[in-house]
Amino acid sequence: MPAKIHIFAQQYSRWLLARILEFLRAVASRYSTLGQMRPRSGPARKENIEESLKIIHDVATHSLGSLCVTENFRSLSVPLDTARFESARQKADLAATLLQDLGIAHHNGLQDAISRNLLISDPSILSARVLALNASNGILVNCAWWQSAGMEVGGPRRLKDGIPSAGQRPDSSYPWYEDADSSPGLRSPKFMDSPANISYKGWWTYPYYSCTSRKWLVSYSVPVPSQARHGMKGYLSVDVDVSSLVVNQCDAALPMQELISAKQIAVFRGSHKCHNETTQCEFRPPTVSAGSPARGWFRGGYQCKCRPGYYSPHHNGTFNGTLVEVAWQEQQENSSSLWEDVFKCKQCAPGCLNCTGPAPCLATYNWPFRISLLAISVTCAFCTLLLVCYVYRHRKLKVFKVASPIFLSITLLGCATMYLEMAAIFPVLDTYSCIATKWSRHLGFCVTYTALLMKTWRVSLTYRVKSAHKVKLTDKQLLQWMVPILLVMLIYLGTWTLSAPPVAEQISDNNDLKFKQCSYNWWDHSLAIGEVLFLAWGIRVCYNVRNAESLYNEARLISYAIYNIALVNIAMVAFHLMIFPQAGPDIKYLLGFIRTQLSTSVTIALVFGPKVVRVLRGQGDQWDNRARSRGVTASFSLNGIGLVPEETPDLYQENEELKEEIQKLAAQIEFMKIVHMEINNRHVKPKVGGYFNTANTPGTVQSPMTRPGCLLTKPPDEL
Repeated sequence: MPAKIHIFAQQYSRWLLARILEFLRAVASRYSTLGQMRPRSGPARKENIEESLKIIHDVATHSLGSLCVTENFRSLSVPLDTARFESARQKADLAATLLQDLGIAHHNGLQDAISRNLLISDPSILSARVLALNASNGILVNCAWWQSAGMEVGGPRRLKDGIPSAGQRPDSSYPWYEDADSSPGLRSPKFMDSPANISYKGWWTYPYYSCTSRKWLVSYSVPVPSQARHGMKGYLSVDVDVSSLVVNQCDAALPMQELISAKQIAVFRGSHKCHNETTQCEFRPPTVSAGSPARGWFRGGYQCKCRPGYYSPHHNGTFNGTLVEVAWQEQQENSSSLWEDVFKCKQCAPGCLNCTGPAPCLATYNWPFRISLLAISVTCAFCTLLLVCYVYRHRKLKVFKVASPIFLSITLLGCATMYLEMAAIFPVLDTYSCIATKWSRHLGFCVTYTALLMKTWRVSLTYRVKSAHKVKLTDKQLLQWMVPILLVMLIYLGTWTLSAPPVAEQISDNNDLKFKQCSYNWWDHSLAIGEVLFLAWGIRVCYNVRNAESLYNEARLISYAIYNIALVNIAMVAFHLMIFPQAGPDIKYLLGFIRTQLSTSVTIALVFGPKVVRVLRGQGDQWDNRARSRGVTASFSLNGIGLVPEETPDLYQENEELKEEIQKLAAQIEFMKIVHMEINNRHVKPKVGGYFNTANTPGTVQSPMTRPGCLLTKPPDEL
């Protein structure tokens, strides 16, 4: 008899193996699109999420209430993505198909074998059960319930206690069981919806807590229909342990595959209670031991941290998520306002990226002080424009004519542009104000300095001529030299503005208070080097004309103005870099005002002050007697060509120098006539001790016309 049983078992095993292999091929072709699976259910409602979180919190804190006293299971109302347990579902479907093909027998040998092998084949399956039911009345005939023993020696074990009793209907309180007769297709609230593009043989339950196993589980149940009307029907169900999953309530959404690998439950994403405006949620992985029944199933497994630009006087700006959850729940129940008062961060002072209190981070601007300096600068710019009109109105006076009114006007326009720099740096700086600052500063400097330098350079050329020829440089010729210089500056500033416009960057003062200052880069350094070289050349030109005589002493005054511009700019750079490297915005504004006044106002005072005073005294159309006494003629002016080079001169002004030379020549001729008449004249008896006495007369009297340097002795080509 034992030999026959052994032979039967071998044949049965071969037949079972063949059927399993055949079914696996069918399953492989059927589930070839498993990689395109979607989540098991649509978005859960907020109230369901909050209810589920409360259940999780009660289980984690052992506030079970009636749970594990009057009921052994507590289900959640939110779906769980089961893609990570797809292999367990496929094996359960395969086993159900095998039971359907073989039929449910009255003995439980086949059911035991299938249940036990399900546990062995998939370590994620905690328990497996096969129920044999009467197809007509649903009475339980037998139950094969196997449970995994983990690492215990002996493998899975069959449960005998705490399982449905034969001869009765299975208890409907089981979260994994639903009578197929009362709920066709198992369309029960106990089960989650399946994907629309995949057809399952069974249904996944919602996650639930089992008091018996003290774990969070999810079950997959498959009904096995009867082959005959009054035969046996089956019900297969497997339990999967999900206690190793983690509840993450923060917002950062991860792709589904990353969620699966991270073992995080996607449905609880975004359910934190942090104030989104002032705080941000940071996930805090659980630190409980592996033997804990709930492991990562905790409500409030996060911390709320103040966002950049916010602070809190409580808990250093970091709040425990569990406390936040409790405070939020009390807020909903109108029993406490801690959620709003304590767990909400406050905004930092303006300009603070991070702070620990309400202390300011931005430097304050003394607006009345700045407005007063701006008013002075704008008034100076307006007065400069009025001075342009004044010069134009009195342009025919000698004091302005000899100084080239057109260059005087250009100089004043450049000074007005430099004054406007104070308006550009007046407000809180941004990109546009920085662009205006660079243009007003450098373009104004270039216009003013170039106009003054052209006039001084003309004096230098006139003064250095050693021949009798007079060098004539008209205003038009000087403008032709000046335009390329200004054009180079305009091209440089335009390229700078279009390619890499200056921006306002934050810096800190001595008190670590932040304010904005225009950035400095290689564009600034290159332009500074060019201006320094230009200044050096101007100083050299001024040094060459240090002894030159000019009408109204203008060459010397312009040289003083150029020296002053160079010294003021060098001194201000030293102040900024060495003495006040971390000065506040008001100090920097004051330094800019001082630099503008010392360089621009002093230039206007030196160049235009004496001229205006002379006009006001009524001497604007009179020659400079002191210069004329030193031998400076009317034609030797800053123009180098006469009084009115660009207009049609009248006859008197054109021949002024010629008349002076003729008068000198007539005086010399008269003197020579007297000398030749009295010297050695026998008709005129010289007086004793007289000028023409023989004792006082040299042996040879040299005529003034024969003296070296006399104009009358020079050949015509040298005149």
